[in-house]
Amino acid sequence: MTDLINVTIDGRHTAVPQDTTILQAAKDLGIDIPTLCHHPALEPFGACRLCTVEIMRNGRSRLVTSCNYPIREEIEVLTASDRVVRGRKMIVELLWARCPEAAVFQELGAQYGIEEPRFEPREGELCYLCGLCVRMCNEVVGARAISFVSRGVEREVGTPFYKISEACIACGACEFICPTGAIKVSDVTDKEPRPLLLDFDMGLSGRGNIFIPFPQAVPNVPVIDREHCLHFQADACGVCQSVCPPGAIDYDQEDEFLDVEVGAVIVATGFDPFDARRKPEFGYGRYPNVISGLEFERLASASGPTAGKIKINGQEPKDIVFVHCVGSRDKQVGVEYCSRICCMYTAKQAHLAHDKIAGAKVTVFYMDVRAFGKGFEEFYDRVRAEGVTYRRGNPSEIYQRGDKLIVRAEDTLLGRTVEVPADLVVLATGVQPRADAGQVAGMLELEFSEDGFFAEAHPELRPVDTQRPGVFLAGTCQAPKDIPDTVSQAKAAAARAIVELSRVKRELAQEG
Repeated sequence: MTDLINVTIDGRHTAVPQDTTILQAAKDLGIDIPTLCHHPALEPFGACRLCTVEIMRNGRSRLVTSCNYPIREEIEVLTASDRVVRGRKMIVELLWARCPEAAVFQELGAQYGIEEPRFEPREGELCYLCGLCVRMCNEVVGARAISFVSRGVEREVGTPFYKISEACIACGACEFICPTGAIKVSDVTDKEPRPLLLDFDMGLSGRGNIFIPFPQAVPNVPVIDREHCLHFQADACGVCQSVCPPGAIDYDQEDEFLDVEVGAVIVATGFDPFDARRKPEFGYGRYPNVISGLEFERLASASGPTAGKIKINGQEPKDIVFVHCVGSRDKQVGVEYCSRICCMYTAKQAHLAHDKIAGAKVTVFYMDVRAFGKGFEEFYDRVRAEGVTYRRGNPSEIYQRGDKLIVRAEDTLLGRTVEVPADLVVLATGVQPRADAGQVAGMLELEFSEDGFFAEAHPELRPVDTQRPGVFLAGTCQAPKDIPDTVSQAKAAAARAIVELSRVKRELAQEG
């Protein structure tokens, strides 16, 4: 077992393994020591000197940088003595004068009671030469695309000969680690960074290479995206493994496939949303303010990318149009059935838009409103009473005019063509069978109904059974349905599975 060394930091006692840095020991005690040049993936060298502390040993004191001072004997550490604070204030003034526009130094100045630095500022500068970006690019990523260039007061971070770097892989590590925002990937390379988008937020928010796929994931732990992770793609980086406190990162783990013998199978594979790009007249994918119902759902969610604020391109829309039956009841795209859920989720979203955006003008274009469930008709009436306008008509096209979208449709009740301006158009996309349904059907020997969903044994007498004994259906793999109907069918499928398992158990007992 490693011998522990006693150390006192600001009057608090702890014991740490030999060669633990003062910065790490203080962090473990919850004591904050400012630093701008330290990252746990890089060997510290105290460039910014903000982490300077005073150490007392044998009646003598001296100042040291805490990020790279290894504890090898008992010491007393003062992180905020008068001597330390005076030194830090001087360092903050010097750095602030060098980079007067850097927010981090303005915040540090306020923290230490400095209204403005006493030294002449260096206008337009953000880089204070901490070297984090250079070291990350060279030591961790291994691209060696940037380095220090020039000397003396002209010293700066850049590419060789100030030209666009062919070595840069546009990973963004330099920009991510920079404490002042001085470096941009676009200054280094003409390659376009490929942002990673979170599927759960419908691509409306970004994510890292390590992420939790969705809030209800089981198990609810982060995963590594091997297709984009530098460690797996270029045998570089490895930062996550070196900084993970419990040592949970294991690069050698592989997917494991298990063969399990079961007595019953419940198929609950869900659905695919209709791809609105198959209706090009609506401009989905061409206009950023034409979105799907699922995308609107994430915008309106408090846990979504905008924390529940409905904004497009940073602006709150005032004129919002919803379009029913996009990918439902449409022979042109081969979807002739009703998706059942679109009418009511559109009514809910129209209510949310009207409620969240003061003075919003909300219009819904519909062919028919099918409010078939318990309380659905009453909710539909409530939404209209709140001021949401329902217009009967199927839009023929959506196009741009100035800074507005124009939704062109025939109002079948008025008997004339109308054009409605919009800041935001929401397409109520329908429900389709999953693209991999054929693969599942092949494995389990299932049949399809005419609409492409899995077929039940009998629509009235055996609605959750399939033609294959022991295999049952639940949810939208069998047909479009809303949450209450899905829950009901899931419970029925679970009950049928229990019956099947009981029958098998009884038969095995009789045979034994």
